[in-house]
Amino acid sequence: MPDYPLMNQTLYEGRAPLVGKMTEEALGEGIGPEEILQEGLIAGMSVVGEDFKYNRLYVPQVLIAARAMKAGMALLKPLLSAGGESKSSGTVIMGTVKGDLHDIGKNLVCMMAEGAGFEMIDLGVDQSADKFVAAVREHNASIVGMSALLTTTMPYMKVVIDTLKEEGLEHVKVCVGGAPVSEMFAEEIGADGYGADASRAVELFKEMAPVPG
Repeated sequence: MPDYPLMNQTLYEGRAPLVGKMTEEALGEGIGPEEILQEGLIAGMSVVGEDFKYNRLYVPQVLIAARAMKAGMALLKPLLSAGGESKSSGTVIMGTVKGDLHDIGKNLVCMMAEGAGFEMIDLGVDQSADKFVAAVREHNASIVGMSALLTTTMPYMKVVIDTLKEEGLEHVKVCVGGAPVSEMFAEEIGADGYGADASRAVELFKEMAPVPG
């Protein structure tokens, strides 16, 4: 039986090679990949997210822990998709809006949301409304996350929201964030939520995710 608390602690400390080794050993014992994902990786990453939220951890430590999680995920993902047993929390399309090339905050949200069990489709930076729409359709996503770090690119978030509605995708929930973005601005442009930081963004995704069934 794998020592999941030790695995969680190892992930928390960001020891990627050891997390990979422990994942491999658990698979060798015949443990299902879904159990290892939930008990070994997601449980550990949720503690990272909680400590980041309360400033017990900072961005560099979160990135190191996320890298350790990816070492385990690299072994589990092919098995989960092959077996069709991955219980994803939902699919999120994430991108920095057109004209903006900043991505540190977006990358952090992607890593932490992946650690919470979401299927993250990272479009990258400088993304047009059409790219967001195409990605929502291709991946049948229920949530769109947008970031902006420049006040000049913030208005483009409304363009994306309006385009989603024009394309008949008004059921898709939209979460926005970034240094100059505020809750008031999110309400003004018709977004469904505002993430002040990566932890809050992941909480919003959980609230917005469709209930399975």
